[in-house]
Amino acid sequence: MKSTRRKFFKTMGAGAAGFTLGTTAVSLASCATTDRKKDQEDGQVLFIGDNIALADTQYGKVKGYQLRGIYYFLGIPYGADTSGSNRFLPPQKPAPWTDVFPAVWWGNSAPQIMEKRYANAYQSFADHWNYDDVSEDCLRLNVFTPAINDGKKRPVMVWLHGGGFTNGNGIEQDGYNGENISRRGDVVFCSVNHRLGPLGFTNLAGVGGEKYAASGNVGMLDLVAALEWVRDNIASFGGDPGNVTIMGQSGGGAKVTTLTAMPSAKGLFHKAVVLSGAGIRSGDKAYSEKLGTYILKEAGLNAGQIEKLQQLPWQEYYALANKAADRLSGESAPPAGMRMGFSPVVDGFYLPQHPYYPDASPSAAEVPMVICSTLNEMSPSRTDAALENITFDEVKQKVKERAGFGAGYGDKAGEVVDAYAKAFPDKKPVEIWSMLMGNRQSTIALADAKSKQAPPVYLAWFSWQPPLFDNRMRAFHCSDICFWFYNTDLMLTHTGGGSRPRILSDQMSGALLQFMKTGDPNGGGLPQWPKYSTANGETMILDDVSVVKNDPDREARKTLPAI
Repeated sequence: MKSTRRKFFKTMGAGAAGFTLGTTAVSLASCATTDRKKDQEDGQVLFIGDNIALADTQYGKVKGYQLRGIYYFLGIPYGADTSGSNRFLPPQKPAPWTDVFPAVWWGNSAPQIMEKRYANAYQSFADHWNYDDVSEDCLRLNVFTPAINDGKKRPVMVWLHGGGFTNGNGIEQDGYNGENISRRGDVVFCSVNHRLGPLGFTNLAGVGGEKYAASGNVGMLDLVAALEWVRDNIASFGGDPGNVTIMGQSGGGAKVTTLTAMPSAKGLFHKAVVLSGAGIRSGDKAYSEKLGTYILKEAGLNAGQIEKLQQLPWQEYYALANKAADRLSGESAPPAGMRMGFSPVVDGFYLPQHPYYPDASPSAAEVPMVICSTLNEMSPSRTDAALENITFDEVKQKVKERAGFGAGYGDKAGEVVDAYAKAFPDKKPVEIWSMLMGNRQSTIALADAKSKQAPPVYLAWFSWQPPLFDNRMRAFHCSDICFWFYNTDLMLTHTGGGSRPRILSDQMSGALLQFMKTGDPNGGGLPQWPKYSTANGETMILDDVSVVKNDPDREARKTLPAI
């Protein structure tokens, strides 16, 4: 496949200003000044050589590079190639190497449908996607750290990318870069690639027996293997394996909630952050096993011929698996509220129960959590200015059939729209429509379930409005990520750049760092952030001026159909 990723030196050149945030570094705004010292202007920022960024892992030495004072180690194998006889099976350990492994470039993305990835020009512009080759040899992770081999124990962040359970990679957006947050907080940042879609979540247990018992969850077991790698190796990179935070957005947030319910992951992380991905339920066992039988039928194979599926080129397997999934969904739907298609499944062993339905998994009982969603998640008028003038009656018709990521509200649409308009009288119809496309129903369900356990839960609602697309972009899905990671001057297509987003990012990243270090986000720059309770619904509204409000949409949410 021809690479579509922007060139590395472009990132270090034109994009470098975005990485320069920090207490002692130079921001974008100051790049235009003329009073910088000559050594700051012309000094070397990239260092690579035989002994500059060399670290040990249990499988062999890795060589990275140092950029603006942060060590980069990219594409480190944490598992073996998952193709061939390893397909559908739990991850295997990587083979040790004797030469120094060149950890200087991102690992391959997991197999996924790449055709027309950039077909929508506005979407490609806004999210600034980074994709390169895809391969079943995709079990790779990246490490950003201020120091190596210094004996210091720094808090560790493990970032789980979005894209549902079917798309994405550990550097999909520039905002995923870990350099700035690593520098700002003196922490270690890791990001991970793992199996996705049909290759990560085809449940063949019903037809293949014990050998394939894990097949419906191998994409999640990859993440467990990555966390085991962190436990066993991160000390060489200056990190503390006893203080690990997992964090993800959208599908990555659902990966976080799923990991908190997996016994094999217990003890491998100690704190959790969920952004716009409040996954309270997973796939249904019977439905996913039925899909496995449909796949075999689509391939013209019987239960004793699963090995032939392992030998197919991944593109062929994807095509037949997706065709089987379409056929099954057309014939029978999964139980209400359950995930369909290719995603983690409650198999009774690797995932014993739904993560937070009806109750929180006991595996999560010692893990404090931050939960955040965005005010709008979707903005229907971003590229269609005419929709700014939509009426409430027209909004009611729009949300009857479809409301963002989920089904519409049917006959309740009028009641729902009226309730939200009453709760938010300052919002015009298009804004109410936008809020309904990403309402907080599942977010609150997660917070309520989690708050019944002893560790604290902190709830946020990101409401910052970017000054892009004539102010029609709104607080959309993904927009908060770069704020948490101190990357607002790097993810310009989400923020516009400058001091306004940077000020909020300073506060949000400070709170995240405090949470990583202590399990409590207070003291990082935001106002006092109380723990969430079902009774009060304490919510930190993240904006130019952040404030705490008690469940501002509670009455409106009561009109939503049950999930």
